[in-house]
Amino acid sequence: MSTPHPAADPAAGAAVKATDRAHVFHSWSAQGLIDPLAVAGAEGSWFWDYDGNRYLDFSSQLVNTNIGHQHPKVVAAIQEQAARLCTIAPGFAVDVRSEAARLIAERTPGDLDKIFFTNGGAEAVENAVRMARLHTGRPKVLSAYRSYHGATAAAINLTGDPRRWPSDTASAGVVHFWAPFLYRSPFHSDGEQQECERALRHLEDTIVFEGPGTIAAIVLETIPGTAGIMVPPPGYLPGVREICDRHGIVFVLDEVMAGFGRTGRWFAADHFGVVPDLLTFAKGVNSGYVPLGGVAISAEIAATFDERPYPGGLTYSGHPLACASAVATINAMAEEGIVENAARIGEQVLGPGLRELAERHPSVGEVRGLGAFWAVELVRDRATREPLVPYAAAGEAMTAFTAACKQNGLWPFVNMNRTHVVPPCTITEEEAKEGLAALDAALTVADGFAV
Repeated sequence: MSTPHPAADPAAGAAVKATDRAHVFHSWSAQGLIDPLAVAGAEGSWFWDYDGNRYLDFSSQLVNTNIGHQHPKVVAAIQEQAARLCTIAPGFAVDVRSEAARLIAERTPGDLDKIFFTNGGAEAVENAVRMARLHTGRPKVLSAYRSYHGATAAAINLTGDPRRWPSDTASAGVVHFWAPFLYRSPFHSDGEQQECERALRHLEDTIVFEGPGTIAAIVLETIPGTAGIMVPPPGYLPGVREICDRHGIVFVLDEVMAGFGRTGRWFAADHFGVVPDLLTFAKGVNSGYVPLGGVAISAEIAATFDERPYPGGLTYSGHPLACASAVATINAMAEEGIVENAARIGEQVLGPGLRELAERHPSVGEVRGLGAFWAVELVRDRATREPLVPYAAAGEAMTAFTAACKQNGLWPFVNMNRTHVVPPCTITEEEAKEGLAALDAALTVADGFAV
């Protein structure tokens, strides 16, 4: 796919931004302090503004454009579906809805063969929690610190990162625990095996003190995304599966960010040989071209609602335009080897390239990840692992680093003291190396704030 060189039209860009500032209320932002970039277009791994500046998208927007921008097969599928049937209520059987569910069920692990469609990831998590509570008759749900599960009522309380704090009611039936993260281990571990063992013991203790008979579900991101892309140590997720089985707890894996090729497998769970009872998805299922998410449901939990109505639904559940884009996306990923490309780029380009940068830049404490899903931990001091900016705080160092990325034509995904390297799974080797070169230059700026 060739990427055009955009023609500049500053006047049009100024008009777009002026209207935005007059009327659009942006998420997660102090409205008077933001200066949103006016975007004129996008294609493949790139997008551009009205001033003619092109940016290599190392963020995949919000880690969702797994097949890149404006994939022609998906755009055509949306256009064709719109000409045939734009919308129909969820209670009807529709060809594209059925086919999207079939294609997803073919790829989910184990017997997760029933698909409940939502409009996005947060609603998927909300409904997974509701299913677990109704299936078990229990009220509590456990989730990890250093996690993000969405911004709706139950999902934001499940979330472990600071975005929860303003909305935390402390009464949503959620209990948080520490998941493994060796680089900043809460268990003072000296290796992956010890971190795994201590994290599982901590989870078991939490369950014992909360009361196993009160816990409906444990909800985990298979590989946490926004919170830091911490790949769990070998044995951890199978250990959680065993704990859930022993106590009759529903095991929910949140694959909203890690699913659909992002880690070099269709689902991140495939790396660990685990099958959850419920699996949530969104984002990469259709690269966000039309809002879509869902819950993949095991046979046992689905059977709970064979004779008992499921008390949940959405007007746009399984929307035809969204499902058509999902069918086209999944087929394109299979036909074009996009999942395999993510695995290869991660193993041969991004992983080695990031580790080489870590050797040369004192501001890099650790790199970690799989496929097209990597985090670079930025620190002031490698010895003490002091973050480049404090937890849940902004700072001059990360602001300068981010600005340097953009000046070099790289659009980064930055959170706290980390930059995440999460380009489209379609990225080429040449583009990946170009992004690493831009990152190299920006890390030189970050080095200026390190010891």
